[in-house]
Amino acid sequence: MSLLRPDGLGGRAAVAGIGATEFSKDSGRSELSLAVEAVRAALDDAGLAPGDVDGLVTFTMDTSPEITVAQAAGIGELTFFSRVHYGGGAACATVQQAALAVAAGVAEVVVCYRAFNERSGRRFGSGVQRREPSAEGAALGWQLPFGLLTPASWVAMAAQRYLHVYGLTPEVFGHVAVTDRRYAANNPAAYFHGKPITLADHAASRWIAEPLRLLDCCQETDGGQAVVVTTAERARDLRHPPAVVLAAAQGAGRRQEAMTSFYRDGLTGLPETGVVARQLWQTSGLRPADVDVAVLYDHFTPFVLMQLEEFGFCGPGEGGDFVAAGALPINTHGGQLGEAYLHGMNGIAEAVRQLRGTSVNQVPGAARALVTAGTGVPTSGLVLGTDT
Repeated sequence: MSLLRPDGLGGRAAVAGIGATEFSKDSGRSELSLAVEAVRAALDDAGLAPGDVDGLVTFTMDTSPEITVAQAAGIGELTFFSRVHYGGGAACATVQQAALAVAAGVAEVVVCYRAFNERSGRRFGSGVQRREPSAEGAALGWQLPFGLLTPASWVAMAAQRYLHVYGLTPEVFGHVAVTDRRYAANNPAAYFHGKPITLADHAASRWIAEPLRLLDCCQETDGGQAVVVTTAERARDLRHPPAVVLAAAQGAGRRQEAMTSFYRDGLTGLPETGVVARQLWQTSGLRPADVDVAVLYDHFTPFVLMQLEEFGFCGPGEGGDFVAAGALPINTHGGQLGEAYLHGMNGIAEAVRQLRGTSVNQVPGAARALVTAGTGVPTSGLVLGTDT
């Protein structure tokens, strides 16, 4: 069972630097080059040098190992290096790992990064190809023969059930797409800068895996993103106001699989997100009404609605109306639907910008930000806050 008490991590670490490459569809350079560019940009943003770094954290499925990035970026000795599993579900957990390391004194400056040519190189959206035999992969043997070959097809199963149970139409998913693209239209770094959409555009986009349309599915991107994590004390002496890690959590639900958890009691929620939500609220002492801005992992629009419901912003089946009402600013960078698909790392950077007051879609007085990672897989989340 998940923890029923606050953990001891909250307030002991902070994000002090953020950096990214250009987000594109054809970077023209190696994934290692992208990783190093993002790491150096994040260090520059923090006012630190490569020699200050003693820890690195990334994802599995990354082709640029920590030791290789350290060498290429001019980083010296490392006392901590780590990788987190489950694709986009790892995004916020990289910061959690870094925060744990600096809170325990294992390292003092840890850089978390993600870099890939996810459009011009391999394509995550193309589904399962050339997978090495594994226990996890064996579970896919119950799905693939029936045509469930891609992430979109896996999510479509839960999305269809969600609409049926709550008597809804696919238009509710469109509210997420329209919101993201509205923010992306104002963001010069976004791939869809200057290209907002309407609900009619969403409804007219082609089917990918019914009830998911093209505009329900995130783009695929070449690029890199990095964030610098250090102690809250040291962060106060650096270049920008710190984004303090008020809470960080990972979560996996009962009968969890990687995006094919079809044998649970129901398909209309995200139990792994519920595990994360309970721990974030316990440790931070906050509740949904205390959040000023939310950056929710949006690889597919239906799971944004389910996240809102799991975190308690609205009731089951009410996520679409909640987004349409606009009471909570969501994905103010444009999300992965509008800005870039960097497995959620660019969402962490946007939360930091909001707390600094430098977002292109700034929420006035933003002091508390919720960030989530990939859903449908074992996942993670953060609550970041200003240093008050």
